[in-house]
Amino acid sequence: MSEFCLTERDGHILVVTVNRPEVMNSLHAPACHELDGVFNEFENDPDLWVAIVTGAGDRAFSAGNDLKWQAQGGSTERPDSGFGGLTQRYHMPKPVIAAVNGLAMGGGFELALACDIIVAAENAFFALPEPRVGLAALGGGLHRLPRQIPMKQAMGMILTGRRVMAEEGYRLGFVTEVVGEGEALSAAKAWAGQIQECSPVSIRTSKDVVQRGLEHASVGEAYDAEYDSVNVMRNSEDFIEGPLAFSEKRPPDWKGR
Repeated sequence: MSEFCLTERDGHILVVTVNRPEVMNSLHAPACHELDGVFNEFENDPDLWVAIVTGAGDRAFSAGNDLKWQAQGGSTERPDSGFGGLTQRYHMPKPVIAAVNGLAMGGGFELALACDIIVAAENAFFALPEPRVGLAALGGGLHRLPRQIPMKQAMGMILTGRRVMAEEGYRLGFVTEVVGEGEALSAAKAWAGQIQECSPVSIRTSKDVVQRGLEHASVGEAYDAEYDSVNVMRNSEDFIEGPLAFSEKRPPDWKGR
């Protein structure tokens, strides 16, 4: 039984809800280890194709690191997969969507940045406020944010710790969609539904090529690189089923393998 998060399977979708609303869904070491186990199971389950991460209640996605726990001498050890079991899971093959239903601060923002899509309620806001408490956003925020939005805009957030509302986050480019208050999860499920219409093998291949391609300095180098996921796709059942379904004018029956 999970103690710090809730999980719900909806067909091929896994909804993971951080369930610590009494501390604004902040995460301590035990919660991070629990989420590590959840995402390990998601990654290894062939029947799960997309994950959605959200926070319990309507006030917070996650307030980040549980500083009260840390101040009281609680363990700060994290799993190899990083904060929330996700921020250092650099080659997660399956898509993960963040449904941000309130504040996403510090590690909470870093958790969202580690996802592929961010859907934010209009009352959501984001910040990396670590310098204001003598810390730094070392859970990936200092690396991901400047790679996802223009450098000068990223530095404006990083060096001030200022809060950015959902609409500004959309204009800056790290938010995928802004929806009404209370609608983040349902909108995230709609995105997951669209992803499910595609071949799971093709989705995993596309994500892998994007991620690994960005490790190269030029488009030419990225294009010429070899990707194991492409060979897996070309030898999959879905690679045959897609064109066959198109020629027979019927919806494809994806197997995910």
